[in-house]
Amino acid sequence: MPAPGLVLGGILGLQGGAALTTRLYPAVGPAGVVTLRLAVAALALTALWRPRIRGDRATLVVAAAAGTLLAVHHLAYYEAVARLPLGAATTLEFLGPLAVALCGSRRAPDLLWAGLAATGVLLLGGSGTALDTTGVVCATVAGCCWGGYILVGKRLAERVPDGRGLALAVAWGALLSLPYGITQAGTRLLDPGILAVAAAVAVLSSVLPYTVQLEALRRLTPRVFGVLTSMEPAIGALIGLLLLGQHLAAPQWAGVAAVGLAAVGATRTEASADAIPAVTEPLGEGGGDTGPAGRIASGR
Repeated sequence: MPAPGLVLGGILGLQGGAALTTRLYPAVGPAGVVTLRLAVAALALTALWRPRIRGDRATLVVAAAAGTLLAVHHLAYYEAVARLPLGAATTLEFLGPLAVALCGSRRAPDLLWAGLAATGVLLLGGSGTALDTTGVVCATVAGCCWGGYILVGKRLAERVPDGRGLALAVAWGALLSLPYGITQAGTRLLDPGILAVAAAVAVLSSVLPYTVQLEALRRLTPRVFGVLTSMEPAIGALIGLLLLGQHLAAPQWAGVAAVGLAAVGATRTEASADAIPAVTEPLGEGGGDTGPAGRIASGR
């Protein structure tokens, strides 16, 4: 399969997994979904990397910070998906890594992309389908955590060059989410049918994207990869429409497109400056790498 098709397949898996989680909401709620999602990821990563708890305190602190951002991101994002159209939730969340890419820049083109993204948000929230205020806040918090994870995760990747740091971070995030999941879902978390759907979500939103996009990274430059992943808000909106019957008004579709175009523009501008902070999911193979391997266990 061509490399762009691999990237597209990974995005479809991420957004399809997010759509599939809505089937679990009536039974276990968003917090229950997060607990199951992170628990499955933690078990898989721990079995794969066998991380040791012992280590220097600074590394453990960074891993705990990454895991905390991960848990809050998941809880906020799934709460947003429960209240907003999938495309709207993904677009608002996408602003976090976009802000990281633009932060601190004084170049005129970057100010243009920031303004385009702000216009997209105004179009998304100011017309057409009414957006739940709590959902908007949750999606924004998720975006902030995603951006924060890129920064903290980079430090973790520098300290732990393999997946052991990632495994520790995910395990800590799973532990943090556990009380919320138990409170919301109780023993329903152990229902075989629910566990089966949770396993399907794990395959769609972790195993599939990680595998195909890691292969795509071997074939594509970071700039091209960044441009392709900028399609995610639009693809999320399409999946929300086709699978969940979620409709957006024409101005809101324009807002989704504006945020995606801003991400494309920021990626191209950074490429010309030889500094490309890739816009990816909030996890990396090396415990927080900001490359496309960051999609593993992101749970979207």
